[in-house]
Amino acid sequence: MTDIGRASAVALLGVSGRLVEVEAHLTSQLPAFSIIGLPDTSLGEARERVRSAAANAGCPLPTRRITVNLTPAAIPKRGSGFDLAIAMAVLAAAGSAPRASARVAYVGELGLDGRVRPVPGVIPMTVAARDAGIERVVVPVGNLEEARAVPGVSVQGVDSLRGAAIDAGALLPPVDVQPVLTDLPAERPQRAVDLAEVVGNEVGVHAMIVAAAGGHHALLLGPPGAGKTMLAERLPGLLPDLDSEAALEVAAVRSVAGLGARSWTPRPPWEAPHHSASAVALIGGGSGTIRPGAVSRATRGVLFLDEAPEFPRAVLDALRQPLESGRITVHRAAGAAEFPARCQVVVPFVAPDV
Repeated sequence: MTDIGRASAVALLGVSGRLVEVEAHLTSQLPAFSIIGLPDTSLGEARERVRSAAANAGCPLPTRRITVNLTPAAIPKRGSGFDLAIAMAVLAAAGSAPRASARVAYVGELGLDGRVRPVPGVIPMTVAARDAGIERVVVPVGNLEEARAVPGVSVQGVDSLRGAAIDAGALLPPVDVQPVLTDLPAERPQRAVDLAEVVGNEVGVHAMIVAAAGGHHALLLGPPGAGKTMLAERLPGLLPDLDSEAALEVAAVRSVAGLGARSWTPRPPWEAPHHSASAVALIGGGSGTIRPGAVSRATRGVLFLDEAPEFPRAVLDALRQPLESGRITVHRAAGAAEFPARCQVVVPFVAPDV
């Protein structure tokens, strides 16, 4: 006797997503659980998370041989965001979740107690699912607010595997589930800074207005205490609100960076890395998951390089190609990830003594 269940997930590389079909095959052999299709170490550990979560959610996995295939197999899959899709595919194969199918994408990490935990990158995952023709995306409640920023797709939030199974037609009585706390505290509202607070310095004020109007980079030259940083901090306030396309691009980068519900913003971002930042911190990278750097997090906004002469020359040289093309492609052995890098750079420089 064999049974097959299906669900969909999204593999993320940079801010680009690729739809992955999760197939679960049950056979009447000795009990086992294997995952194939180029998973990484954290995804391979989903076997134990899914089994424990299903048992504690009141819908234990069948004591049969379970084979889960992630297709296309040639695409690298990383992270724990596949847990919920794997669990739903297995429950669909067992007949416990009849409405789970490849037309529904599932995103989320499972806790051993059955709760669904938020994961980074939900906005580009939802965009990729929508563009692939997915009807509905099921995400953790901790990611629901940011997923709803993507238009044109139905989004459902779940707090537990039990809730996802009931949503897919499982006949289980609902129970109270302890909420999953996100790692990020609520963002404190910041006081808006205004160029009107700058007294005098007509040349600097005019330079900021010209830079904002034309989207120009700016080099601020002057002695210490001349107000270069004060002027630069007020440049984002002169920029108009982002349109829907630009806001979605910014939110996708911020979502991959792990900002969660803070990802969506109508205002141009502001990034000010310390002069000790490495090239990876500035342009993006990482040994495992490729994360965006400061130049990408500042896209559609302002990148402020205070104490620019203190940055290593190799770090500043790495900015040339991204600023020229508006994109940055980070190459690693496992693949290449592309991020936007369309921003204005403001560099204060201390005038030499004459």
